[in-house]
Amino acid sequence: MIQGFSKAINQFLAPLLSLTSLLLVMFAYLAPVVMLPTQVALLTVTPSASLTQPTGDGANVDGPSIFLGPLGSCERPNNGAGVNCSAPSVSPHYDLTVLPSNAPDLLSAPTATTPVFIAISLALTIVFFFLFTLTALRSKLGKMGSFFDKPPVQRYTAWIGLFGFMIGFTAFLVLRMWFGKAVEDFNGAIRKSGSDSPQLVANTSNGFVMIYVGFAFYAVPLVCSLAKLHVMATAKAA
Repeated sequence: MIQGFSKAINQFLAPLLSLTSLLLVMFAYLAPVVMLPTQVALLTVTPSASLTQPTGDGANVDGPSIFLGPLGSCERPNNGAGVNCSAPSVSPHYDLTVLPSNAPDLLSAPTATTPVFIAISLALTIVFFFLFTLTALRSKLGKMGSFFDKPPVQRYTAWIGLFGFMIGFTAFLVLRMWFGKAVEDFNGAIRKSGSDSPQLVANTSNGFVMIYVGFAFYAVPLVCSLAKLHVMATAKAA
């Protein structure tokens, strides 16, 4: 029973989690300028009276909204207006012109190297997904499966997966610290200005939740791939 359970995890569950991880991280990377302009972002600035009025919750406040991501920004002048997005770029310049003139000018894009490293991570993750899936299903590939059973292929798969994980996780961690500091500074400036400040609030958004879940899923096939290397090394030493 345990053997069948282990086989199911390695051949079916782990590749499925690898694909899910790839899609989640890719959506978080491309949003909001390429896809999901108002549904997914790393940082949002939305109308709210929660910072300027002790009892305000922003439910009845209308105003500009901004959605920021690694590749650019989307904005709308009010809740009922359409969304305009900047062109995607690895060195984006966020368009903050919809914000009122008295809004804090504290939202800037991260360094260009961060989106580039995320793109490199995604490329490695795509390669890892295909290699890991083919090695996991090698028994069903006939003669071609013998190629993916070779130790060098298993080793390259594990290293590619590890580099993709470490580069991507580190780059998104940098983004989280960057945007977290921007949110603190923006909201702090709003509070300091008191009732004369615009009714806006900044928050880190659901893009980071997708990233956390994506990398948690990524860890499963990566551990499976590294475990294969350990078993192979142990068998060779014996």
